[in-house]
Amino acid sequence: MHMSDALLAPAVAATMYVMSTSTAGVSVIKLRAEERSSDGPASVKLPTMAVMSALVFAGQMVNYTIPGTGSSGHLCGSMLLTSLLGPWAGFLSMIAVLLIQCLFFADGGILALGANVWNMAFYGCFVGYFLIYRPILRSRLFAKKGVNTSNRIKLVLAAVLGCIAALQLGAFSVVIETSLSGITELPFGAFAGMMQPIHLAIGLVEGLITSAVLLFVYEARPELLQDLKEGEQVENKVSYKATISILAIVTVVVGGGLSLAASTDPDGLEWALFGNTEGGYSQNMGLDEETYGVHDELHDRAAAVRENTAFMPDYSFADEEENPAGTGVAGLVGSVMVAVLAVAICLAGGFLRRGGHHKKKPQ
Repeated sequence: MHMSDALLAPAVAATMYVMSTSTAGVSVIKLRAEERSSDGPASVKLPTMAVMSALVFAGQMVNYTIPGTGSSGHLCGSMLLTSLLGPWAGFLSMIAVLLIQCLFFADGGILALGANVWNMAFYGCFVGYFLIYRPILRSRLFAKKGVNTSNRIKLVLAAVLGCIAALQLGAFSVVIETSLSGITELPFGAFAGMMQPIHLAIGLVEGLITSAVLLFVYEARPELLQDLKEGEQVENKVSYKATISILAIVTVVVGGGLSLAASTDPDGLEWALFGNTEGGYSQNMGLDEETYGVHDELHDRAAAVRENTAFMPDYSFADEEENPAGTGVAGLVGSVMVAVLAVAICLAGGFLRRGGHHKKKPQ
């Protein structure tokens, strides 16, 4: 769902930057307050934030085919991050992922970064979390089935419904933003009619992927999950270090290995805009990839900046197309960069205290 600069008029792009930046500012304030009132050790959240951010970056590289459509989807990750980090740290982590993708891998436009943060991070981190995930996890649903069974069902239900809602709202925001930008080739109703159904399917698959990760964490180290009700916590079966190590290994496998098998079909947004006639499917909106959208001096300057910063455009070696080795290297390098940036955000913001009264450090 990464938008390109050509889809946004400067005024719309600026508005989305203001909205996303304001939300980031609130997240910083809330996260600082959360850390001050928390008794949990900094040694838990810091590596969790680093590894999970890297995992989301790697997961976004693996496009999966949506059968019968000619389209593909990929993990968004906002619900996954929020389920383990909370909404404030989750939103800041998503910014780290999207910023690295934009600047160094030419995935999403620089002018469109504010819109991409809003569309891909805000709805999962806040709407999906506060209106779906947290109410379900804190509810007494399925209580008669026992603590473990109830928690597992609630995790799956919250993940699937939260991801579907986040993707639907994000996709609809893309439609609104392009319409406000005056992209005349995109009638509002027709574009929405393309975007919403395909992202319903993508959101369902993401919900299942997110559920699988959350169920693993629940079985291994349930204390890492947000909002399990007090008195319903189950014992940790795996050490914290082992749990994080397993997630780090999964990140390496996904970013350096599974990314090589990613679907080459266009993602939901590209499919709606350009179709997939090469694959034997419809042209949908039928836009020309070379000439569509907004073009002016500001957009040209933004494109020039990204061209200079993106050392592995399209997740491959520069000036080399369809090199599998480049994709694997991009997955590994990008995951490390995202992890480092996530840690840097924490340290620069002073979120993770060294002092204070902490619980016993997890083993």
